[in-house]
Amino acid sequence: MSCHSGPAPELTVAQVLKVFLPEYLDRQPLPAHHLKVLRRLAQCRSGQLGWTVWQCQQCHRTHWRPHGCGDRHCPSCQHQRSRQWLQEQRRALLPVRYFHWVFTLPAALRPLILQNQAPLYRLLFESASATLLQFGQQRFQAELGLTAILHTWGQNLMNHPHLHCLVTGGGLTAQDTWAGPKQTRWLFPVHAVARMFQGKFCAGLLRLHATGKLQFHGDCQSLQDAGAFGALLRQARARRWVVFAKGSVVGPDAVLDYLGRYTHRVAITNGRLRALDPSARTVGFTYKDYADASRLKTMTLTGDEFLRRFRLHLLPPRFTKIRHYGLLGNNCRHQRVPRARAALAASPLRFAPKPTPRPATAALPPLACPHCQGTDVRCIGRVERSGKVSLFATRVLLARAAPPYADSS
Repeated sequence: MSCHSGPAPELTVAQVLKVFLPEYLDRQPLPAHHLKVLRRLAQCRSGQLGWTVWQCQQCHRTHWRPHGCGDRHCPSCQHQRSRQWLQEQRRALLPVRYFHWVFTLPAALRPLILQNQAPLYRLLFESASATLLQFGQQRFQAELGLTAILHTWGQNLMNHPHLHCLVTGGGLTAQDTWAGPKQTRWLFPVHAVARMFQGKFCAGLLRLHATGKLQFHGDCQSLQDAGAFGALLRQARARRWVVFAKGSVVGPDAVLDYLGRYTHRVAITNGRLRALDPSARTVGFTYKDYADASRLKTMTLTGDEFLRRFRLHLLPPRFTKIRHYGLLGNNCRHQRVPRARAALAASPLRFAPKPTPRPATAALPPLACPHCQGTDVRCIGRVERSGKVSLFATRVLLARAAPPYADSS
């Protein structure tokens, strides 16, 4: 490992997978879900998933764009999805300060979690949200609103499950008034929150074990025994669980910017990839070394090890990694958010900063014309993976664009 010394040509996770996945599959049998995801990621924007043809309304030239895979694990496809999601959340923002909490599970439990991702990630959501909501009731006699986002990775791509929570600075009381902290530095005592979270998670673990809802394979097989499982829990409880609390995030726009950093992140972005060596069978990527003053360094792994670590962060099918609770719960936000806004209108805890103009970005929009950089481009045709062609313009106009099928392999 060496200190990162400069930028390198842009690589993508899809390119890495195309190089290493075929041989990896020959040596390593994969679950059907992992195989499906990895193959889809490897085909992203390669042309194998189909094409769309676009025409610029300024220069009238046409160009083809390969389809993305749309998978939630794909770094190339998540940016636009994040922007769309944040726009939807704008309707539920409240004029209050928000607080950032992070709940981390201890290393002793990580092998068990990897074998039971769906139930234990679900338990992480339930334990953290129940802890924050309970503190809200105890301290303010009010229902908080919170959004929780699951991350499973550390900077080195190893397993590190933790939950980011963005919490309203107060909540709605039974009398439809707003109650919350008078200061802005902290919401609840961190150590007290950590102890309650630990208790709720460990109690949930014991229930899952007692009802036979956990799996045990390989090195974890001995944990089927109640005594061995109890010893694991004692080991996990022996050290303080890490709960991180950050000061308030002010203003609706700031909240959206803050959420945007976490919502649709994936294990590794394309921008962190630095080197791909097919002959040496290695891939290099940057990471922050938090043990060395957060210095940016480069790590080089074999292709097999990179794929092994990447697979640690493939979520179970249909598992929801962004969840809302309390005031923001999906089943009640349409009723409670307007009531919360009405309560805040007459509350001294209302926070409504003056809007500040944002600097214009020089980056081109995603669908800018590659010929003249015009922004008015329209889709005039589509070729699906199956070969089915959908025309949104005349055949003559579509024929003027030469499809780059030679690049689709």
